[in-house]
Amino acid sequence: MTDLYKAALEELAQVFGRLDDAAVDALCARIAQARRIVVFAGGRERLQIMGLAMRLYHMGLDAHVEGDMTTPPVGPGDLFLVACGPGEISTALALIGVARGAGATVAVITAQPQGRAPQMADLVLHLPAQTMADDQGEARSSVLPMGSLFEGALFVLFEVMILKLMARLGTDPAAMRARHTNLE
Repeated sequence: MTDLYKAALEELAQVFGRLDDAAVDALCARIAQARRIVVFAGGRERLQIMGLAMRLYHMGLDAHVEGDMTTPPVGPGDLFLVACGPGEISTALALIGVARGAGATVAVITAQPQGRAPQMADLVLHLPAQTMADDQGEARSSVLPMGSLFEGALFVLFEVMILKLMARLGTDPAAMRARHTNLE
């Protein structure tokens, strides 16, 4: 059993060994300058990006999750941030079109930068990890099933991005804690 943990952690390390940290910094800069941030992803990727939105809110940023009843409209000065590991899902394509039409900046995090969603984006962050687009046959590269490697890498990526944003914006951890809900 220990070998499976080790293999999964080694795969995550390999993903981050291939990640372009300058592209992460560019995305952090866009987040820091955005008037408002709205995030979107499907499936288990959605769970990860919701965690990012929560931490952005804790930092005092105007962050929302697409589909929530309280999500405001996007427009110029706003950032629509999409995680789309396989590079294309129909909902992401439709929402990217709406956000672009409204004048928002679109950023896409993907494992498939040649996909339609990243091709529509203003900024693309390539997170090189297996997704459901390449989890079968000879393309399969992870011990983890389906898109789990990409989803796990999103969690780590988002936590490091928060650290980078905290440093960039001079965010106080105590202020973040003060914004955490007391309704738990």
